[in-house]
Amino acid sequence: MTTHFEFWDYFIFIAYAVLILGVGLWVSRDKQGHEKNAEDYFLASKSLPWWAIGASLIAANISAEQFIGMSGSGFALGLAIASYEWMAAITLIIVGKYFLPIFIEKGLYTIPEFVEKRFSTNLKTILAVFWIGLYVFVNLASVLYLGSLALETIMGIPMVYGVLGLALFAAAYSLYGGLSAVAWTDVIQVIFLVLGGLVTTYIALNTVSDGQGVIAGAKTIYEAAPERFAMIFDESNTYYDMLPGIGVLIGGMWVANLYYWGFNQYIIQRTLAAKSLREAQKGILLAAGLKLIIPLIVVIPGIAAYVMVNDPEIMARLGAGSLHNLPTLDQADKAYPWLLQFLPTGMKGIAFAALAAAIVSSLASMLNSTSTIFTMDIYKQYINPTASDKTTVNVGRISAAVALLIGSIMAPLLGGIDQAFQFIQEYTGIVSPGILAVFMLGLFWKKTTNRAAIVGALVSIPIAMYFKVAPNGWSESMLFVNIPFMDQMAYTVLLTMIVIGAVSLLQNKGKDDAKGIPITKQLFKTSPTFNIGAFAIMIILVALYAMFWN
Repeated sequence: MTTHFEFWDYFIFIAYAVLILGVGLWVSRDKQGHEKNAEDYFLASKSLPWWAIGASLIAANISAEQFIGMSGSGFALGLAIASYEWMAAITLIIVGKYFLPIFIEKGLYTIPEFVEKRFSTNLKTILAVFWIGLYVFVNLASVLYLGSLALETIMGIPMVYGVLGLALFAAAYSLYGGLSAVAWTDVIQVIFLVLGGLVTTYIALNTVSDGQGVIAGAKTIYEAAPERFAMIFDESNTYYDMLPGIGVLIGGMWVANLYYWGFNQYIIQRTLAAKSLREAQKGILLAAGLKLIIPLIVVIPGIAAYVMVNDPEIMARLGAGSLHNLPTLDQADKAYPWLLQFLPTGMKGIAFAALAAAIVSSLASMLNSTSTIFTMDIYKQYINPTASDKTTVNVGRISAAVALLIGSIMAPLLGGIDQAFQFIQEYTGIVSPGILAVFMLGLFWKKTTNRAAIVGALVSIPIAMYFKVAPNGWSESMLFVNIPFMDQMAYTVLLTMIVIGAVSLLQNKGKDDAKGIPITKQLFKTSPTFNIGAFAIMIILVALYAMFWN
């Protein structure tokens, strides 16, 4: 089934596309008498205000897997999947208060650059190559694939044309303009993203309640499926391995979130481009606030779809047309595309523009960050250390284009995305605990040495694999354990930290490392605005978890 679009739907979507391209190209233009330098292209001249940073963080983060995947998870397992969004809000506050002051004080362009300043060029290069590979072969390819799959499901656009269209759309403004074009268009993208998501939520809840409105609809789905509103699963739950009870709050979710929001180039880059540390921290606070409402626009529609397809009266009222392409527990990702058919003319265009905004903004962010790491950490380090600003910017554009080309070739090859995407998540989760351990101890423990960091990063892989892979016939053996994925990440990061700590103490006999970062209370001092906002967000989160505990 494809969703039927009418003139006004196409008009709204085309108007959105023209607006994004127009704004992107307008902010990309060279000012009279000034040619773009590296800071202009990769860090938007360090001129971003807080509201642009906050909007850009969310636009870079939200993509097709949130709209399609998290709606599907809402359909299959309920509100518990919102922990990924709500706990990210707390993580952002931690990043803003404790990580950003160090990153901005060191004047970084890239996260690998921090590794060089704190540890060594060799470790920086290893991580730079890893991140380039991850962004090109995993992130870019998967976003292009999931995005084009969504276009194919909703509008019937063939996969190849969807990949090509999304790639060209993202390239049209981001390759020329750099981070400035990406960040400023993200402000518009977020407006469409939130508006389109809220429209879908409104229509879903209004449909469930037979036109009685959002409040009645929310009450209806809560009474019809109370089990879908439990935030903490017990071991009897079918999805316990995915979200292992209290371990979600105190375990591996922290590893995934701290790695993603604190040490991920395409996320952290827009904060490095802030006018000042205070502006960056206010932007982080805005993003944390927006994270609180994301489940409303991506998870609640999935729960509403679950109630709709399991209520014969509602289905009878919706008519025979609603029976096509029904979402099921085995095909939960159909939930969001299925809901779009109930949107009135014009609203479909807004919802589709929101989905496109989520996809294209993430693509543009990944492209810019991939080119930044390649240009600043590989090209300028090893190929042309004396490159002029003009050459550096051109290499950034060329490397982004090459990355996009490779990602576009890889995307259609990711057939069977359920298995492929799960593999992607688990592969990243095997590597991320070691990297997180290296960064956390590098930031906050002055005794951490370069040798210990390299040993820890390498040892973390077999540690993670120990918890994940048991030889055939050994799964019940005391030598191997099979535990939920999140718990595996938590244990891996703790054991890796112990290894790094032991090697550091043995090497330096308990002395501080020469490159250790001096930590003072003044470094982490934040403004009253940040403190009040952070406290308010934490109070709201405590209330949400108390309300939906089980």
